[in-house]
Amino acid sequence: MTEKEKDATLPAKKDFSEWYNELLQVAEIMDVRYPVKGLYVWYPFGFTIRKNVYAIIRELLDKDHMETLFPLLIPEHEFMKEAEHIKGFEDEVYWVTHGGTSPLDVKLALRPTSETAIYPMYKLWVRSHADLPLKLYQVVNTFRYETKHTRPLIRLREITSFKEAHTVHATWEEAAEQVDEAIRIYTEFYRRLAVPVLASKRPDWDKFPGADYTIAVDALMPDSKTLQVGTAHHLGDNFARTFDIKYENSAGEQIYAHQTCYGVSERSIAALISIHGDDKGLVLPPEVAPIQVVIIPIVFKDSTDVIQACEKVQQLLENAGIRVKIDLSDDRPGAKYYRWEMKGVPLRVEIGPRDLKNNVAMLVRRDTGEKRQAPLENIGQEVKDTLKVIQSSLFEKAVADVQGRICPCSSLEDVKEKLSEGIALLPWCGEKACGLQIEEEIGAGILGIPTGQEEDHKGQCPVCGKDASVKVYVARKY
Repeated sequence: MTEKEKDATLPAKKDFSEWYNELLQVAEIMDVRYPVKGLYVWYPFGFTIRKNVYAIIRELLDKDHMETLFPLLIPEHEFMKEAEHIKGFEDEVYWVTHGGTSPLDVKLALRPTSETAIYPMYKLWVRSHADLPLKLYQVVNTFRYETKHTRPLIRLREITSFKEAHTVHATWEEAAEQVDEAIRIYTEFYRRLAVPVLASKRPDWDKFPGADYTIAVDALMPDSKTLQVGTAHHLGDNFARTFDIKYENSAGEQIYAHQTCYGVSERSIAALISIHGDDKGLVLPPEVAPIQVVIIPIVFKDSTDVIQACEKVQQLLENAGIRVKIDLSDDRPGAKYYRWEMKGVPLRVEIGPRDLKNNVAMLVRRDTGEKRQAPLENIGQEVKDTLKVIQSSLFEKAVADVQGRICPCSSLEDVKEKLSEGIALLPWCGEKACGLQIEEEIGAGILGIPTGQEEDHKGQCPVCGKDASVKVYVARKY
């Protein structure tokens, strides 16, 4: 191993925090050295992952949403309109107070989220029931003065990739259906990242400020904490009343609209990196990998034939729509393997003189390390089939891991023991006082009530002893 490679060696993944921070730098995802706390720079390689990830969410939303773009600056008088909403964000807002050297007449907030930027315009755009449903989304940066420990992609002061959708509906029930649809879209989005997520209805004290209710999706990270990676909020007519968003129904009456909003951020990429990565570096699902296949020529003295064969395979794979790179650097093969394993390239194709003589190539999977020979005359189909297998097997492995780390518990002592393994599933009477006591005693949070939970006998609440009405996910959270 060269000195350069030694410098780039990762800590073991069991030291998750160190591994994660080092991997972002070494694999060129994000550079953390920007001179403002909580702001980070995307490397081009990391940004390509971001581009591929967000192409999926756009594809899923574009079926019945339209993309838009609203301003970053929100006037103070609009921002302060919804009292419960502003109370939820007041400690996190950055304020612009000057234009050049002149004080502004009206302070401007850098959006922490865009409800108060978008809804004054919805008041102008929504006139009749014919305008509904209105479904718009945008992918923007948002700013929050985060006072907790900042962490790249997970807890930031500038969220660079916030996808937020805002919909308007005629009735509460239609808005509720849209919240369910949002969770369905997010579950599919994460399935394509090979990341299993758990959907649950947040307890009232943890819902979005100003919402009727919140459903969120969480990913279970390697350190057994959960990361909230998507939320969908039923806003009822709360914001419609604040911003006077009404429509005229078929009887000519003015009715307050009902709304939803839902979002995902670059936390999706944090989950993708953390759940699949290993001691060697990134392990990327083929669908989002910037490079899906790397070709390594195994060359000796006269290597012309090998190089030509590699270039022919490269052309063939490119024609099949596969993102492929051939490594013609002067590094020895081991150094090349190390580099592309760190970058998480799903499949390596090795071709040397002996392979060429036998008219085969060696295929090496990044996720399992499995090696096998494939005939060169059918290399395109072999590679495509292998990438499909890698994509599905990454998801299956992650699902099995999560299912194995959800622990049914009946007491708070059980929960305390199991939280180091993953997520506890605990009976709860539904009373806020008992819920808050559960959180306080175990030093962790109630995520929420799993969606689609069957009504049956749930056991006893561990605090008050009454029959539990539900079971809830309990976990340590980021």
